[in-house]
Amino acid sequence: MDDNTWDGRIAVGVDGSPESRTAALWAGEEASARGCGLTLVHAVLPPVGSSPFGAGIPSDVNPMAEVRQGALIELDEIASTLTAEDVQTRIEVGSPSGIMIGASETAAMVVVGSRGQGGFKRLLLGSVSTQVATHSACPVIIIRSLPHPSAHTVVVGMDGTAGSSAAIGFAFDMASLHGWRLIAVHAWEVPAYDLLVVPSAHDSMPLQDSANDEARLTAEALAGFQADYPDVDVEQSLVRGSARNALLEASPSAALVVVGTRSHGQVMSAVLGSVSHGVLHHAQAPVAIVSGHQSATAAP
Repeated sequence: MDDNTWDGRIAVGVDGSPESRTAALWAGEEASARGCGLTLVHAVLPPVGSSPFGAGIPSDVNPMAEVRQGALIELDEIASTLTAEDVQTRIEVGSPSGIMIGASETAAMVVVGSRGQGGFKRLLLGSVSTQVATHSACPVIIIRSLPHPSAHTVVVGMDGTAGSSAAIGFAFDMASLHGWRLIAVHAWEVPAYDLLVVPSAHDSMPLQDSANDEARLTAEALAGFQADYPDVDVEQSLVRGSARNALLEASPSAALVVVGTRSHGQVMSAVLGSVSHGVLHHAQAPVAIVSGHQSATAAP
């Protein structure tokens, strides 16, 4: 694969499933909005022979050629239905996660359907989505279904981490580009009862003080982004409780839900985090995963 294959483009994984077609439709509209190129890619895993010692060399090149030809016909058919002006199609041999992660090195964003068949089968429920979401060098958009036409808000979770800051930047960029309102959700857990009533210090910690501190931190985290994006209407949502539940409750009316992850290089399950993982599985809107090691925006 050429190093400049994906430069500034949106890469979307297509595998023949209705979900991947929906992902391609969303990606096509996003490419039109950004004025950037779109690449539809189908991952092909080569058939292999077997032996008493395990997998062997490819058994026959003819089935492979047939698969590639069929996939190319489908990609061209999907491309003809999209609104983006610059649409390319590619057939790549290899694992879906490896191909999409490789594309993310120079792509503006990577888009995949929530589940599918072939190379992208059960994307959300298996290791592929975890690998792509945690190791992508650009934002990853997971599409379960298209948002409601009346949805004009982007919901972003914030918790003060590097991943949260990158997610906020991406959310502002999307809101500015599409004319959406931005809802910044900061969920905080109530301290344990015994710490509130009988803390180690002499005085207890009023709940209102904790709420005020959280509100102040939220405002400070948003201030710089609001200065950079004065056109974006921002609503701050301070929720006392589960961040996962707060984001899921906001998702049905959202055009996009954006969540951050922890720093790159940690154990994979820890990097994705329980909040991001839960939102990926259950949000009723497209979900963007933006890691702390990614750039803050997806602008080409």
